[in-house]
Amino acid sequence: MYENVLFDVADGVATITLNRPDKLNAYTTEMGDEVYDAFQKVRDDDAVRSVILTGAGRGFCAGVDLEHLKAHQAGANASKGPKLGEEAFLRKLPLELLEFPKPVIAAVNGHAIGVGITMILPCDLRIAAAGVKMGVTFVRLGILPGLGSTHLLPRLVGPAKARELVLTGRKFTAEEAAEIGLVNEVVPAESLLDRAREVAAEFAESRPDVLAAAKRALQFGEDHGMAESMQNEQDAGVALRRNRGAS
Repeated sequence: MYENVLFDVADGVATITLNRPDKLNAYTTEMGDEVYDAFQKVRDDDAVRSVILTGAGRGFCAGVDLEHLKAHQAGANASKGPKLGEEAFLRKLPLELLEFPKPVIAAVNGHAIGVGITMILPCDLRIAAAGVKMGVTFVRLGILPGLGSTHLLPRLVGPAKARELVLTGRKFTAEEAAEIGLVNEVVPAESLLDRAREVAAEFAESRPDVLAAAKRALQFGEDHGMAESMQNEQDAGVALRRNRGAS
């Protein structure tokens, strides 16, 4: 189905696997297009209750493919798809993941650098294998972070830590990422996908419409004050009961 992504649905869980293991899953626009398409496929698929995003081989995503980046900076297009920065993965997917009706788990199996780390920020949960390296390394390449990371990262780790990570571009371990709230949990590498599937099974214990409504309510609460959030909770609860009665 895809050249750069593996896609599988089993037991109500869709698994999207970045699949350029010889390049540590370095990002290209073709990969981005395929990831975006896979998420579109599962959005309205009633057989899918949750999504796991992971990588094949030793890396999760080692950042943008440098040959691809150099060609883009030189004004060329190194792919068959859109130019880097013009693809739906960068322009649309982060916003869509925040409103995605199903829980999305990032299972970070290996190093997540640059775009490899920014693509996990809009996910609902982030579980990482012990010892993997991460880094918001864009400034060292002479470019700025993308995928809404300047909005999402401060909300996850706080403004001061976000400034440190972005402005230094330093690499850090999954264990530090857990300490600062960037990932939810660190597990042994051999247990990573099993743990992600355990969490997905917990999601499946709740009604899909309730999970979708809870995600919307949390997103609303992050962007609004207390009084507005309380009113939204009440309104959303009424809408849930109304829809349940109609069905």
